[in-house]
Amino acid sequence: MPEPYTRPMRIAHVRERTAPAGTPWRLAAALDGDNGQWLDLEVARRRANASDPNLAHDSTLHRQTVTTLDDHLDRSLRVAVLGELVDGFEPRAADDDAVLDVGDLRFGPPILRPPAFRDFYAFERHVATMWQRRGGEVPDAWYRLPIFYFSNTSEIRGPSEPVWAPEASIELDYELEVGALVDTPAFNLPADRAEQAIGGYFVMNDWSARDLQRDETSVRLGPAKGKDFATSIGPWLVTPDELADKRAGKGYNLAMTADVGDVRTSSGAWSDIAFSFGEMLARACADVHVRPGEILGSGTVGGGCLLEIKDEALGRWLQPGDTVSLSIERLGTLTSPVVERP
Repeated sequence: MPEPYTRPMRIAHVRERTAPAGTPWRLAAALDGDNGQWLDLEVARRRANASDPNLAHDSTLHRQTVTTLDDHLDRSLRVAVLGELVDGFEPRAADDDAVLDVGDLRFGPPILRPPAFRDFYAFERHVATMWQRRGGEVPDAWYRLPIFYFSNTSEIRGPSEPVWAPEASIELDYELEVGALVDTPAFNLPADRAEQAIGGYFVMNDWSARDLQRDETSVRLGPAKGKDFATSIGPWLVTPDELADKRAGKGYNLAMTADVGDVRTSSGAWSDIAFSFGEMLARACADVHVRPGEILGSGTVGGGCLLEIKDEALGRWLQPGDTVSLSIERLGTLTSPVVERP
């Protein structure tokens, strides 16, 4: 596995809010500081090539059009390599067409077409609460193995995209999770090497239909229809270097919160996680090939869903008209409206 170019970054798929339906997503990187400006990476690539024609000859990154992160990974390029387009960039004028104002943008999922999605179960408080509700104790295997299930990649949603309960469900729930993107092939990697295969992190909402899930898991298989109707991710991808100074235990000392409307319903910390993403990916890639673009979920942070805290926090399941906002320090806020099933 090659060592990546390293530059702390936030990367996102964006389009103008006023763009016609069907306008392709563009890949952008946040410029330094919190001034709300983003750099169109394809414009930056063309400008760099114009100033130094040798770049297109020497570099795969500069030789091909920057379109989406999915296509970038398909070329066997890692996320951090995009930092080469940000380094040294200087706006030409106040109205530089390479610089995009955040207020003019809509954000899409950080990865548009993930080949696979494995969701883990890595926060002990959440796991223990689930087992207590069943009248049991956490199995010994959970402490030894990062456990996961496969979910659906066809229903990935980005920021502000609506979500609804599936047919026959009246118990819609959110799940506050950390998501991770694999950006280089992984096969039989130990945990320390597997951690280096993570290209970035994002906020994840692993929506759940608790009534459907309850039926499915009663026969010791699933969850399936209780989970596969929607997964929201975003608003952008944050490279690991952005978080390095907050490393704590198996995770990072970063707060995780959930709000339904103006009600704070969940609070937790990434640092409470029992398995690192390196350990999770090592488990995922044992004897199988994990491909660039695949995503991993951490599982729900303790107290990070209504199933755990509904009665004291909200008193009900989610309903049409609710707005769910999940936030993780440095990763941003992922907001989703709940609507009637179309």
